[in-house]
Amino acid sequence: MGNATQWKSRIKNWTAIFFASGFGSGFIPIAPGTWGSAVGVGLVWRFWGDSIFIQFLWVLLLGVLGIWVSGVTCQYFKRQDCQYIVIDEIVGLMITMIGIPITGYELVIGFLLFRFFDVVKPMPVNWVDRKLKNGFGVMLDDVVAGIYGNLIMHLMMRAKL
Repeated sequence: MGNATQWKSRIKNWTAIFFASGFGSGFIPIAPGTWGSAVGVGLVWRFWGDSIFIQFLWVLLLGVLGIWVSGVTCQYFKRQDCQYIVIDEIVGLMITMIGIPITGYELVIGFLLFRFFDVVKPMPVNWVDRKLKNGFGVMLDDVVAGIYGNLIMHLMMRAKL
């Protein structure tokens, strides 16, 4: 009986870590957040589609999954915001691209904008990053950075840049 419980716990942890780490990209030792964002670019390029409803659905589903897997991964590694967790970058990049036509140019600009806001952490991104450290907090600062990126992307589209 105990052995089955141990296996269930291991499978839960390994599954959570696999998704939280962006299919393992979070374990790349140099700039794991950038690699996680690159995974987000690949997912957007492959699966995004033209429907804003589908785009919001992707963000919602991965956001909820991200809260859970980030929490499990933080507990497993006994850290508040483990550097291996990059699903927050994936979701943040996706938020940046909501409602944006997907071409190579837009993806590169969206990637750069999202990374800028994620690294610089303007208010309230920096407040969220400092104050909230559970699975929800891990995700939320990148959600806000993604919203900033999305606003700039839409302004650029309107200005035809």
